[in-house]
Amino acid sequence: MPAAELMTCMEVWGGNATADSGVVMAGLDAWVYCKPFGGAAGGGDVYYVSSCATGRIHRLLVADVSGHGAAVCDLAGELRGLMRRYVNHLDQTRFVRSMNEQFAALARGGCFATAVVTTFFGPTGRLSLCNAGHPPPLLYRARQKKWTLLDEQAPPSAEIANIPLGIEEATDYRAFDARLHLGDLVLCYSDCLIESRDADGQMLGPEGLLRVAQTLEMSEPASFIPALLAAIGARAEGNLSADDVTVLLFRPNGLGERVAMRDRLLAPLRLLRAIGGGGSVPWPDFTLANVGGALLPPLSRLWRPRPQR
Repeated sequence: MPAAELMTCMEVWGGNATADSGVVMAGLDAWVYCKPFGGAAGGGDVYYVSSCATGRIHRLLVADVSGHGAAVCDLAGELRGLMRRYVNHLDQTRFVRSMNEQFAALARGGCFATAVVTTFFGPTGRLSLCNAGHPPPLLYRARQKKWTLLDEQAPPSAEIANIPLGIEEATDYRAFDARLHLGDLVLCYSDCLIESRDADGQMLGPEGLLRVAQTLEMSEPASFIPALLAAIGARAEGNLSADDVTVLLFRPNGLGERVAMRDRLLAPLRLLRAIGGGGSVPWPDFTLANVGGALLPPLSRLWRPRPQR
């Protein structure tokens, strides 16, 4: 995988085109691989990464949109606009709700999507995650040297929630959170990986993907995605060849625990520049942890992810 590039504050990076890149942010390192089906210029898988004005809030998503072609490319552009609109929001509630409303408006044309949306807050190391019908991410704990499924088990009596985007405009989207430590990794991916076959012809599924991941060397995260795809491809003929393939891997790098004075001072200027650029204004959510924490770092500790409604 190519050398990682430095991602600046207030930047939104991604789309639905071919990618094999690494990016370094103030609080996270990330690696993205995307290969649209059939060598197309753009596929149904969409990936985005964003960083807020102070470099403390990082949002990452992987979505699998029904269909291909120009319609998906247009939708990918609209999702970029939503990422920009909410780039300074610590709480991802409104962002996920807006995504669902956007897909609900397109539902008559049969357009819907599964998606996993994550928000990482550097000062606390907390990751908030919302899964809208998407395969569950994998979590690697460096201390235990073990992969697990990053999934919240809803109680049996719970109402139907977290269904794919665009199915029901009024649906409930719950979020849960996890603490990430240095060396921990989170892997998000499209369903092509778990729909691949094992040597006995059985579909891998999330548990099978987990077993494959556990067999791989973890000393160099930048080499993990190529190794994972090679291991899956070697299990059965035709694996990873019948659909778009997208993988997003990220880890905390320890650089986001404190906001540099320079970023604190430049944050208002970045916001003003974005406002001057037109479009939806990327205002922050005015919470004590977000706005107050940018000025007085200890206030960042007040943030607790809350359920999506």
